[in-house]
Amino acid sequence: MLAHFVSGESGIRNGADVLLKSLFAVLGGRHGLTIFAAVLFGTGLVLVARDWRKGGAPTAGYFVGMFGESVVYALLFGGVTSLLTGLLLHGPQSLLIGQGQALGLPTELVVSLGAGIYEELLFRVVLVGLLARLALVGFGWRPWVAGTFATLLGAFIFSAFHYIGPLGDTLALGSFTFRMVAGVLLSGLFLTRGFGIAAWTHALYDVFLMLRGGGSS
Repeated sequence: MLAHFVSGESGIRNGADVLLKSLFAVLGGRHGLTIFAAVLFGTGLVLVARDWRKGGAPTAGYFVGMFGESVVYALLFGGVTSLLTGLLLHGPQSLLIGQGQALGLPTELVVSLGAGIYEELLFRVVLVGLLARLALVGFGWRPWVAGTFATLLGAFIFSAFHYIGPLGDTLALGSFTFRMVAGVLLSGLFLTRGFGIAAWTHALYDVFLMLRGGGSS
């Protein structure tokens, strides 16, 4: 939610942020962004309630463990993604990913954290979920085929979004493939470990990358 309010005031937004807010602004008019915030908050409550029904109310230790697990994944994420990208492209590639303009540290931090929320909500919860449902119900495909289809197409769209808008990067094979591989891995985390782990892993990876001066995913 912090990312929602700060990004709205600063004008610095990632691609998923732009799409979601623009959609709600068109549908809801002057109340669109308020509706957007309510839907975002409500979606979070639904996900929390679902997890509570499955495993009971989480303790403080649960959140500490969840954060620690996400830190480990975030630290490993870049190396694993780079390795897989190199294998796909048959050799080392220039994978430096940067922003389209220089931002202050507080704004970069908010953009990085916002990516974990907005992009995982849009590309994993909504997009991958809808694509899988379409393949299962509409096409009649088996679950593993539908899941593979949804993951790969969702990862392609996820990667493409990073080259749209005022903060979009210059399209390059290395960075596009890197982000598509990242999308596949994040979908795997979402499907096996849940939205919270995927979102925190994505957000923390972007923060670590930003602190090293390499932009965000």
